[in-house]
Amino acid sequence: MRVAGFGFRQNVTEAALQDALARAGGAAGVTALATAEEKVSGLRTLGRALGLPVIGVSRAALAGQPVLTDSARVAALFGTGSLAEAAALAAAGPDARLLGPRARSADGTATAALAERIMP
Repeated sequence: MRVAGFGFRQNVTEAALQDALARAGGAAGVTALATAEEKVSGLRTLGRALGLPVIGVSRAALAGQPVLTDSARVAALFGTGSLAEAAALAAAGPDARLLGPRARSADGTATAALAERIMP
């Protein structure tokens, strides 16, 4: 299972979300998109465009993830240094691993990270 996790600002566009995803490694093999529960509505358009489900991750599940990025601003808002990385890991499930650090869209309004869990 491969999940693309996202963090984004309120004024994000679908183009910025697509750009962040492309910079993180692209949509190939991605089975779901994820973000914080309260931000799910901002990701639905991209989910429909890609034909993928959107998973909302609780703050408690975000807080326990071993992220690579440490943003103080994001930590103050969501209890994790990277919303994109934490959402991808939490939604991918136990023993998931990041495929790299989060990537930022060119306009700076979105971040994306990929996490993968090998299914037995």
